[in-house]
Amino acid sequence: RYLETIGIVLIIIGLIIFLFSKFINLFPNFFNFLSKGDIIIKKENFTFYFPIATSIFISIILSIILTIIFNILFRKF
Repeated sequence: RYLETIGIVLIIIGLIIFLFSKFINLFPNFFNFLSKGDIIIKKENFTFYFPIATSIFISIILSIILTIIFNILFRKF
């Protein structure tokens, strides 16, 4: 039962990643607001990019999605 549940979770996570990548391809300008909170340092021949706002956004979205998935799968009846 445990391995079966892990398999289902991995399949769902893979589908979410696949659908998210298709969404990004269809609407490439949708996430432009995230780049305003990112840190970019440009020098002569050096560029440092630290996506802090993007990391926080992805963390929040993944936390919500995984909480929903685990609540559905590990419900006590």
